[in-house]
Amino acid sequence: MAGLSIAGVIIFLGSLGVAMTLGGADVSLVNVRDIITNHIQVTEIPVRVSEDAIVWQERLPRALVAAACGAGLGLCGAILQSLLRNPLADPFILGVSSGASTGAVLVGVLGLGGTVIGLSGGAFLGALVAFGLVLLLARYSSSGTGSIVLSGVASTQLFSALTSLVIFAFADSDEARGVMFWLLGSLEGMRWDDVGLTWSVTGAGVVVTLLYLRSLDAFAFGDEVAASLGVHVTRTRAILLVLTALITATLVSVAGAIGFVGLVLPHAARIVFGQLHARVIPATATLGAIFMVWVDAGSRVAFAPTPLPVGVGTALVGVPVFVLLLVRKGRRS
Repeated sequence: MAGLSIAGVIIFLGSLGVAMTLGGADVSLVNVRDIITNHIQVTEIPVRVSEDAIVWQERLPRALVAAACGAGLGLCGAILQSLLRNPLADPFILGVSSGASTGAVLVGVLGLGGTVIGLSGGAFLGALVAFGLVLLLARYSSSGTGSIVLSGVASTQLFSALTSLVIFAFADSDEARGVMFWLLGSLEGMRWDDVGLTWSVTGAGVVVTLLYLRSLDAFAFGDEVAASLGVHVTRTRAILLVLTALITATLVSVAGAIGFVGLVLPHAARIVFGQLHARVIPATATLGAIFMVWVDAGSRVAFAPTPLPVGVGTALVGVPVFVLLLVRKGRRS
């Protein structure tokens, strides 16, 4: 497993380096290396100021945020699929994405608290409100984990409708276009503050999840089996649900709605590395980071100079991959 982890890190770093060379302005891989080592004070190699700004201030922060989003959303998908025993569960099943969209629209279109919290802050608060609604609905239901899924579906539809209503009733064409672009997932204008936030949240999520690997393995066999193995079912489920909600809310507030990452990559990790979460969790996070770096790079250059929303890119890649995974799984069974 250590060898696979090292290989994953090497592939990720290689993908990151190559992605830095892609774009409207050509930057060689050697120059990318020199720029990065200069900024981390390992070397002092002369480089062009324009290339330094392109790589260090634009492409690298964007790629790192993409990697954090891929790792974090993949992690949340792996947790939810085991926790809810639902192979179609992904981070947005909790209604978090739709709530974040509504919060962003209320700030961006109606200006509610815009000068204080900003678009990302509004998205984060909206995500938390949506998750709170899911927990409230699930609490008064008696259908077990299925109540969380059904509550998430209801919350998603409610907040999607509210988002559409606000855009239709109050937004002009420019506001509607800007908001819709954000809702499709956008990594434009990412800065180092965004890198710090997304990597801190995703890293903390990975660390916490690693503490619950045996519990996640037990949940795969049902609540009764998990309880017989010493797992505090209610408390563990609550902690992991809140964790996935906070990770998803943070990532959506920064980068918008990015679909299919949390749905597809956990399945890919399980097919390649097996069912044990000691392998699935690190593999999913690593695959998510690599996947999103390449999707973002492709989205950036596909229709240059106009960037393709990264959420569109993940859907275009994610749907065929998911179909292939389903076909492969069907043949094995």
